[in-house]
Amino acid sequence: MTQINVKVDGVEYSDDVEPRTLLVHYLREQLGKVGTVVGCDTSNCGACTVHLDGRSVKSCNVLAVQVDGHEVTTIEGIADGDTLHRMQQAFHDAHALQCGFCTPGMIMQAIDVLNEHPDADEETIRVGLEGNLCRCTGYHNIVKAVQAAQSGGAQ
Repeated sequence: MTQINVKVDGVEYSDDVEPRTLLVHYLREQLGKVGTVVGCDTSNCGACTVHLDGRSVKSCNVLAVQVDGHEVTTIEGIADGDTLHRMQQAFHDAHALQCGFCTPGMIMQAIDVLNEHPDADEETIRVGLEGNLCRCTGYHNIVKAVQAAQSGGAQ
């Protein structure tokens, strides 16, 4: 076992983890952050996307020991109490989800896209979301949601 110290969604944690534990499993199984979804365990789908020190990463591709001393933000950590993050609200308003499985990772990636490219055009948004798969919506409403959140600016 290896001890890690990590801040997740603004809360400090100190936990023992097996060195081979993936971040996605640490978040879900040890911290109860089940909004971070296990989709493929191969980094292909992006459902497990979280922010590590403010940048998006696929948490099935990061070991929990690698986040020692760092800060992780999950989908559960972006709202302000009962007030949804503007990207969450935009996804709701634009009907940018169907089954909802990809939505947490898609939202986390979309926030990172707009943080990196505040004036992103549609093509830049689509390219930025390329590593996150949705098997239901065809992406049209997802892109509309990102553009709607963009008009208010991503946090």
